[in-house]
Amino acid sequence: MPVAPRPANPLDADYRLLFDLCPVLRVRLLAADEPAPARALGWYSAVELATDPAALEAALAGEAARIAPVAAGHGTAPRPHVAASRLLHHYLWSVCVLIAGPWRLGGRVPSIDGANLWFHAPTGDFALRPHAHVALPGEDELRAELRAAVVAHVEPLLAAFAAPARRGTRALWGMVTDDLASAIWYLGKRLDESAGSAVPAEEDAAVAAATAVLPGHTAPLLAADFRVLCGEDGRTHHTRTRLGCCLYYAIEPGGACVTCPRTGDEERLQRL
Repeated sequence: MPVAPRPANPLDADYRLLFDLCPVLRVRLLAADEPAPARALGWYSAVELATDPAALEAALAGEAARIAPVAAGHGTAPRPHVAASRLLHHYLWSVCVLIAGPWRLGGRVPSIDGANLWFHAPTGDFALRPHAHVALPGEDELRAELRAAVVAHVEPLLAAFAAPARRGTRALWGMVTDDLASAIWYLGKRLDESAGSAVPAEEDAAVAAATAVLPGHTAPLLAADFRVLCGEDGRTHHTRTRLGCCLYYAIEPGGACVTCPRTGDEERLQRL
């Protein structure tokens, strides 16, 4: 008797669109019956990163090795807490895009449990096996699901990273807020770029969406706090100041992010 084909997971189409839109997101998509990536090859699940000190140490060593050449070019060596902060930022931003992408593109919030996402310590790449998702008719309810999905996934990781990153609870949740706001904002800018739009309509919509998701009263997440800068030419630009510095300047002096607390609005306008 022939076996009926499994119904397609709608998240697969969302992720294919997302990966085309965001080529910087290095994620391998696994089928439901595909074996998990091998730990022997440097792959660790999110559960292992949160609970196994050896897995976290391997991931931290991989990040230190990746950023060391950049720091060496400036005559410095990355300190352990800098590598930990950079790795946590990379992980949080990637996961936020993986959760917010289907929400923004398809009205679906994926539930990414720690057993279905793997991190490759040597390269910083990810592997994801899409599983369950939530689709609700109400926008407020779907935003609440988005926040809940992000919090549920990252909370165990924050506890594991607190000591190596030398960050307290509020600072860690500030990083999550930063990376969720950044993920939604980035998606809007990428949609504008892919459409070749001269008017940043998708970016405007994304900033409004991020502000609605992160209004400031949804603990443990904080407020997105976007604002608008106006240049001498009359053009306006969206910006926000990160709640927690990602420490990129500690690797490349003078290379602070445009949303870094160390970057003033005058310099932001020049760079924008």
